[in-house]
Amino acid sequence: MAPPFDFQEFQENLAVKLRPLQRSFEFWARAADIYTGYKVFQVRVVFEKDVQKQEAMWERQHELAAEKIYSMCSDMGGFFLKVAQIIGKPDLAPAAWVKRLVTLCDHAPPTPANVVRRVLEAELGQSMEEVFERFDLDVLGSASIAQVHRARLRGEKIDVAVKVQHPGVQDLMMTDLRNLKAFALYMQKTDIKFDLYSITKEMEKQIGYEFDFRREADAMERIRCFLYSKGKKSPVQVPRLIRNLVTRKVLVMEYIDGIPILNLGDEIAKRGINPAGKVAAAAKQNILKSLTLAYGEMILRSGYFHADPHPGNILVCKGSEIALLDYGQVKDLPDELRLGYASLVLAIADNDPAKASESFRELGIDTLKLCEMEEIEMLKLAQTMFDTKLPPGVKMLQPFSEGSSIKKISVRAFPEELFSVLRTVHLLRGLSVGLGINYSCAEQWRPIAEEALYTAGRLKDKDYRSKARRRGFFRSLLWRN
Repeated sequence: MAPPFDFQEFQENLAVKLRPLQRSFEFWARAADIYTGYKVFQVRVVFEKDVQKQEAMWERQHELAAEKIYSMCSDMGGFFLKVAQIIGKPDLAPAAWVKRLVTLCDHAPPTPANVVRRVLEAELGQSMEEVFERFDLDVLGSASIAQVHRARLRGEKIDVAVKVQHPGVQDLMMTDLRNLKAFALYMQKTDIKFDLYSITKEMEKQIGYEFDFRREADAMERIRCFLYSKGKKSPVQVPRLIRNLVTRKVLVMEYIDGIPILNLGDEIAKRGINPAGKVAAAAKQNILKSLTLAYGEMILRSGYFHADPHPGNILVCKGSEIALLDYGQVKDLPDELRLGYASLVLAIADNDPAKASESFRELGIDTLKLCEMEEIEMLKLAQTMFDTKLPPGVKMLQPFSEGSSIKKISVRAFPEELFSVLRTVHLLRGLSVGLGINYSCAEQWRPIAEEALYTAGRLKDKDYRSKARRRGFFRSLLWRN
């Protein structure tokens, strides 16, 4: 005899199967609304000849779009929280977007406590009471893939951070990425002369890795060993792993006490320090210097680096020290690309247009030049893409503007593996703008790039020694002044 028909179970199974389709429809409806809003506005604004009125009209349009983008990212969650992190930066997006989207860092809806318990006990094979002496149900932060709780292990005197994956998040995020790939392909064929499709393919691959916390644990250990291995103090703190408490969906690590870098201004003011004064400026300089040095070491010396330095992953600890969290996104650059990027860093630091063009070719960045003074525009594009300091006169990336380097130098093909470097530099730039510090990571990384090229036999001994002496001479001048 056939079992009785369970209508509730049928409804639940149908809802699960229809959810990706519903999510896809919602994305395309919202994306089309935002995109067509801008296209209609571009036609309308042409009829206004007063420049100031044009700017005011653009500002209102950006504010309207910012509300729609915020609503889409907030309502849909998942991958779109990462989208908000990527585009909500002062150099990349209009101020209205940044102001609205910056609040979405680590603000994903938390998984309920009873579900967290179920995931932990299934993954660890023990009850929570057997593993933890104390477990705080209030989350420290909830992001697109997981949330983090503070706890204390049985028999231990120090606290740990427990990262727990949101159930069912992988299928939803991969659906989002497939939709974004299709949208990127359309955009690069119509409006933005840049290989967006390759970038979204790389994002899909990298985010796919984030769902296995065992891989993240290996990455954290490898980067920690590299940064702590030279007998000197690491530029940043990396959490120590609790290896026997790592599974595919749970990761337990050392708890590091600090404040999110987004809250730095409030913390400075709370301590009675003038946010615009010299003490605050020096602290911000030290923070940015340490973070950038760590990335220069990882990218140019090792090639294996943490590829997600958005503000939610950065803590400011005592003495302006920095802790770098969340190793779900890492990248292992082949030596050919690592050294090619080192050459590009030198080209940018030396302000050398010919070398920048040569480095682009070496890296496999295929460009189509659509303007006069091609090499000058190529250097400007290199600075815009791969340095934290924007070229003179450029305040933010403007892919739709006819005066933009991306319009003048069309990027027809962009190596997928370089996207993580590009994204890292842009996130560092966003942090520098947020802290009010205008600096060039290429200039800071120059000695690291030179050493990497020299070690690989790409820089002659006499050239390397000459550059080293020159750096020492200029340092002594700076020190005397």
